[in-house]
Amino acid sequence: MAFEYLAYVLSQDEEIISSSSVDRRLLREVDNPFDLAATEFRNLYRLTPDLVEDIVSQLDSQLRGRRITAITTEKQVLTALRFFATGCYQRPVGEQWGISMSQSSVSRCIHRVTDAINRTMFLAKVRFPMTQIERQAAKEIFASASAPFVGGTIGAIDCTHVSIMSPKHHEEAYVNHHGYHSINVQMICDPNLKILAVNAKYPGARHDSFIWSSSAVRRVMQRSFENGNHNVFLIGDSGYPLEPWLMTPLPNQPEGCPKFRYNEALCKARNPVERLFGVLKGTWRCLSQQRTLLYDPGFTGKVVNACTVLHNLRLGDQTYDPETEFLEPRTHSSNVNQDAPSSTAKRVQDRLIANYFT
Repeated sequence: MAFEYLAYVLSQDEEIISSSSVDRRLLREVDNPFDLAATEFRNLYRLTPDLVEDIVSQLDSQLRGRRITAITTEKQVLTALRFFATGCYQRPVGEQWGISMSQSSVSRCIHRVTDAINRTMFLAKVRFPMTQIERQAAKEIFASASAPFVGGTIGAIDCTHVSIMSPKHHEEAYVNHHGYHSINVQMICDPNLKILAVNAKYPGARHDSFIWSSSAVRRVMQRSFENGNHNVFLIGDSGYPLEPWLMTPLPNQPEGCPKFRYNEALCKARNPVERLFGVLKGTWRCLSQQRTLLYDPGFTGKVVNACTVLHNLRLGDQTYDPETEFLEPRTHSSNVNQDAPSSTAKRVQDRLIANYFT
């Protein structure tokens, strides 16, 4: 009799588990987020329905499952977007309206969509100006900005920290100067907050200038200068070294002098990269310090890349102002620069000050 009762209990448990999974699939079919009003949809997923459908079409070949019970590409993309937008734990994401998934399914969706965006969309949507035509267009964007700098500027550069859990290997390298674990992410943007380059590979203890010295963009800029393009440069804060292709402020200049006016113009022109970090982390809250990413540094870098792609996609949508919907307070990075500028860099800087600020 005891064995019969045990068999009965086990059969009931199997029915409960089976009905639970069926209910979840039915919920996913019944609750269709695309039936929401456009404003409500954007509040949940940060993108318009049209943009999400475009992403789905680009990633479908990589995300489409073979089984009849497989989660659709649409649901996988929406699940990842909801996680990026909120940064909360995976289980609550799966329990939200329109998703209805287990924690393990949510985890798989986040990984699959993030990897697919990195493989398929990242290089196309986050592009540093490489050709003469692209650089000339970047110069014109800066020249027509509300706070323009001297001709030749193609991007503003800075770093920001993305909080992560304590990694298993080389934990001490990821403790930043604020005292928490992070990766230090270098970004370059234009005055419209479009991200031109991102480097999300370095631990939080690495200084901004170290990341710059090791970056591919620096090698590109140096090669361009050596090839005779002496009027193309980035602008950064005093955490970066002065180089012929990277202009930085001059410390302790008396008000009213040409060097002070140079500093003032440079700081105003590089303000977009500061605003970018507030907009990016305010929109995709998984990057916020208050939403520590519970992933290893490698996958965290992929999440950052995916969010930069989504940010640039949002910029192409003219139905909203990116700086009014979601905004996180800015935190300033350390501005300690111990590198002595080269004589060539000083000559370039002095020429700019003499030509534009005297």
